[in-house]
Amino acid sequence: MNSSAYNVTKNTPFEVFNPSTGELIGHAPNMANDELNAAVESAKSAFVSWSSLSDEELQKNCLAVTKAIQDHSEELAKLVTLEQGKPLNGLGSRWEIGGAVAWADYTSNLSLPAKTLQDNQDGKVELYRKPLGVVGSITPWNFPVMIAIWHIMPALRTGNTVVIKPSPSTPLSTIRLIEIMQEALPIGVVNVVTGDDKTFNLGAAMSAHPDIRKIVFTGSCATGQKVMQSAATTMKRLTLELGGNDAGIVLPDVDPSAIAEGLFWGAFINNGQTCAAMKRLYVHESVYDAVCESLVAFAKNIPVGDGMDEASILGPIQNKAQFDKVSQLVSEAKERGKVLLGGDPGEGLFFPPTIIADLQNGDSLVDEEQFGPALPIIKYSNIDDAIRSANDSPNGLGGSVWSSDIDMAKKVAARMECGSVWINKHGAIQPNAPFGGVKSSGFGVEFSEEGLMEYTDIQVIFS
Repeated sequence: MNSSAYNVTKNTPFEVFNPSTGELIGHAPNMANDELNAAVESAKSAFVSWSSLSDEELQKNCLAVTKAIQDHSEELAKLVTLEQGKPLNGLGSRWEIGGAVAWADYTSNLSLPAKTLQDNQDGKVELYRKPLGVVGSITPWNFPVMIAIWHIMPALRTGNTVVIKPSPSTPLSTIRLIEIMQEALPIGVVNVVTGDDKTFNLGAAMSAHPDIRKIVFTGSCATGQKVMQSAATTMKRLTLELGGNDAGIVLPDVDPSAIAEGLFWGAFINNGQTCAAMKRLYVHESVYDAVCESLVAFAKNIPVGDGMDEASILGPIQNKAQFDKVSQLVSEAKERGKVLLGGDPGEGLFFPPTIIADLQNGDSLVDEEQFGPALPIIKYSNIDDAIRSANDSPNGLGGSVWSSDIDMAKKVAARMECGSVWINKHGAIQPNAPFGGVKSSGFGVEFSEEGLMEYTDIQVIFS
């Protein structure tokens, strides 16, 4: 790697395991404050020349990075599967890397030209967007490459340099991603630091570091609050994409068999380990039984197994702590509702797709973000009650409405307290649409021009 920070660590490397098999698959450097300072200094030094490039030169470099990632797609996909557990196929690691390439390409082709606010006899007023400096990226374990791209590419496109810290559960694919990017970029523009989060808290140190101008963080609400607190003393810019407890509302005019597949993937994409997955499903009483039956019929045929098996469509839960949380929530839900599918932990970190009906707000599986393959279903009779229940959460990332009447669905969507609402699908984010949460689910937005702007300062010139 070009980053000196990668090579100077003195601590014992930490181990990385395959969640499908439990096998040791590699080691990652266990860095601390000296290594972080070296990485930040590397990025800070590179910023001087990188930020001086023209918009066209920045775009050209970003497109070169995109091509480099695409050229290494299969290698990165296999690394993601080995350390994250998701299958190669289906909506798994090959899909993740394909999405990363698409996002990188789209972001590379965005631009934020100067804007003329006034040009008359009283003078000219122009608005410019300038890069911030060093951007710190802290990424989670559920989509280690795609979320890294979401953080890094808008930073590079706007003339910033980057220090990224991946989750200790999935550091290997990020390390390799940065190596690939470094081959297409000047020295120091992108840097990676890794640690086990026990020996030294790199994330906390990044959030407080005086030479990091912005933190972009994807993860839990609790950690996001800590990032915001520690960033306050240096007045950092922040983009925080935090936890969600997304609700889906099924209206009485649906065809249950037609929406079953969409409901399943809305809830169980990446084994439910997705911030914007559907975590709660409210179904009108007139179609409740039919929706439950159709959803179970689809779900029971999804192959679950080792991610490296080409036949697998869902894999294990990524880590023991998350497995234990899902197991506890499901165990409690089994006492309160009716298990329609799954419900019992499998071997190792495998947990079968689980659907539990007849639950309600107040039950832990409904109120808490499970972040795993377990979906609670709640019956309602009055749409106002359903909307009230859907909004009865501190989170507000995404939501969905399922109906054959699009106009009616939009009216319901407008009353939902969340940053994104999908009609007859769930979680279908795309690079040309801003994405972010309300309430406790986030601060700022990602993607599109609105997301790009978050990596810049405004400067207004009067002439």
